[in-house]
Amino acid sequence: MKIRVYYEDTDCGNVVYYANYLKFMERSRTEYLRERGIDLATLHKNGILFVVINVNITYRAPAVYDDLLEVHSEIIDFTSSTVTFTTTISNAQGKLLVKGDVRLACTNAAGRAGRIPKEIREKIFLNHDGF
Repeated sequence: MKIRVYYEDTDCGNVVYYANYLKFMERSRTEYLRERGIDLATLHKNGILFVVINVNITYRAPAVYDDLLEVHSEIIDFTSSTVTFTTTISNAQGKLLVKGDVRLACTNAAGRAGRIPKEIREKIFLNHDGF
């Protein structure tokens, strides 16, 4: 997905504030799931949540105001109750700026860990050989 860097995304040096890359990654993961027929708002209403339990991010180069970024997420690992996404963020010239891995756990509304429901696993992993 493409994301334009707005002034609000930047710090006093006119570069993207480091924590905002996590927001870009979140949007990309949400769209990844949406493209597979998974609506997080509906899951939330049904008491199924995906919460971040681990983040590992590497910053390689800065993005600046008005850059057009390409943000791409894909699943790299999963268990019966977790899913791990990797996300790359590149500029319009294709230069890799940021790479991050985010591990999510499936929980109920009370915050108790649980298995990812079968119908969700099937939608998420439909296009993944070996998953």
